[in-house]
Amino acid sequence: MRQTISLCLLALLAILCPPATAGTIVDEWASVQPPPPPVLKPAAVDVKTTALLILDIVRQGCNAERRPRCLDSLPAVHALLARARTAGVMVGYSLVRGATAADILPPVAPVGGEPMVTSGTDKFLGTDLEATLKAKGIKTVIILGAVAQGAVLTTATEAALRGFEVVVPVDGVSSDSVYAEQFTAWNLLNAPVIAGHVAVTRSDMIQF
Repeated sequence: MRQTISLCLLALLAILCPPATAGTIVDEWASVQPPPPPVLKPAAVDVKTTALLILDIVRQGCNAERRPRCLDSLPAVHALLARARTAGVMVGYSLVRGATAADILPPVAPVGGEPMVTSGTDKFLGTDLEATLKAKGIKTVIILGAVAQGAVLTTATEAALRGFEVVVPVDGVSSDSVYAEQFTAWNLLNAPVIAGHVAVTRSDMIQF
């Protein structure tokens, strides 16, 4: 009899006092504190085996209405592009679907026969980007442009997974929010497998 009563009491307690469950990230969202910012370090690259890839800086997405931060990044991108060309570094471009070379903003527009691919967020997917880079003996890619959490993050990740070393200058990467840029920088430096192959730096700290 006592055993039956005890079991009934335990069952009642289980109903009235269910065990605590861990909250999801959505429940804990407001309490999350960002990690400290990374320490940016100089990145020295070999001009003969390095390519500068400018992703999706086109009028359709890089404008005052959609992404003013993209416009703010143009001086840094332009300065790095000029230094890269002077040093003889290979320069390549990407476009979003539906865009043409004429849509690339003038401060960073291509010259001559600089290669260009059109794809979604992964600029290797369905394009000849990898073959073009390897045909030129490229081992390191500098990736910048828009959008941080889209083309930049995805293409940088794929580049690292395909055996390239990756350099990402944070002042040449933009999005429609500061958080997206912060997340992208953190992810590139902390994601499994790729973290050891990505350097996050600033454009004026890249040494040709």
